[in-house]
Order: sequence, then structure tokens, then C-alpha cells
Amino acid sequence: MESITVPAGHGRAFTLSEGQRVRLTTPKGQQSADFFAFRDDDMTDWLSPLHTWMPTRALHPRVGDTFLSRLREPMIDFVEDGADGIHDLLIAPCDPIRYAQFGVEDHRSCIGNLVEAMQELGRDVPIPPPAVNFFTTTTVADGFMFETPAAPVAKPGAYVVLEARMNIVCAVSSCPYDLTGPGWNINAPDGPTEILIELH
Repeated sequence: MESITVPAGHGRAFTLSEGQRVRLTTPKGQQSADFFAFRDDDMTDWLSPLHTWMPTRALHPRVGDTFLSRLREPMIDFVEDGADGIHDLLIAPCDPIRYAQFGVEDHRSCIGNLVEAMQELGRDVPIPPPAVNFFTTTTVADGFMFETPAAPVAKPGAYVVLEARMNIVCAVSSCPYDLTGPGWNINAPDGPTEILIELH
């Protein structure tokens, strides 16, 4: 087993072969992990939360669900959930534009982490895609997204296990969002923490 620690607010990338499993853990809890995946042989085909929830009719991924690519190809199976279903398929990854709109310049972002991590593997990201937000709390009812709880609820040691359905290139961002504001309690009140990646 290979372990990779994603430092708080940063990102790391890795490859998975068909049939290989990965375990993602928030050791301290309350930390969103933005998960991205691309076909190994075609970086223009990436994991799509929108295409994933269409056949499942579920905005929160569940064990047994298959994450689909934007071309509706099965990419990854969700095989184990040790986080009580606290995951999200709706929120867009944070990016420099979002922080600039909040009046914050030169802030780390999940999209920046994705690009950096992929460059370390010698990969270019043609178009930054959406992400699956593991360990992220959202509540949707009657077509509206409600404010998140006062603090994220993913417990210390919460984890997920995924299994690749094809050869893929993945990236995980320990979301660096640390701003205060109504309805956006993405990470722990004290700021981002690390994410652990274990390749089996």
C-alpha cells in the first residue's frame, strides 16, 4: 500500500489502474476533499458529478453508485463509505475568480491545486472540471440549497473507498476555503487540514 498525505490547503495527483482501489481519509475531520478524475488516455474526458447523479437521482453519492465521465462512461465505483454519507455533487470547486470576487487575491484554490498536482505528473488539464466533494455537507429541499451547519460534521477518521473501472488519473485537493460568511462552512473553523490518500 502506498500512502500520500495531501497537506492542508494543497493538492496531490496519482494514477489508478482498472480494478485498483483508493481510500481517502480526513484524519482530523471537517475537511472537504475535492476529488477529480480523468481518463488516462484522454484528459478531455473527466469525472462528471452532473452526469453521475442523473441515473441515480441522488445529489449525495452512496455506496454502490458509479461515478460517470462526461461521456457517460463508468469511471469509478463507490465501494465503502465511512463518512455517513456526508458528500456533495453540487458545489463547484473554489477557484481564483471566486476568491477575487470575495476581495481576496492570491488565495490557494481547489482548481489551482488540481493544475499544480497534475503538472507534477507531467499532465495538462485542458478544462478544469467540477469535482466530487467528499466529506462536504449540503442540504437540498424543494429545489433550494440551505445553509450548511455552523461547522462541518464529518468526523475525524471519516473515509471513503473507491475502485477504478478504467485506467484513470486522479487529483485530490484539501479544500483551502477558510473564509467566513453565511452558509459556507466548508471546512473546520480553525482552517483546512490534511487529507490522507492510500493506494491499494
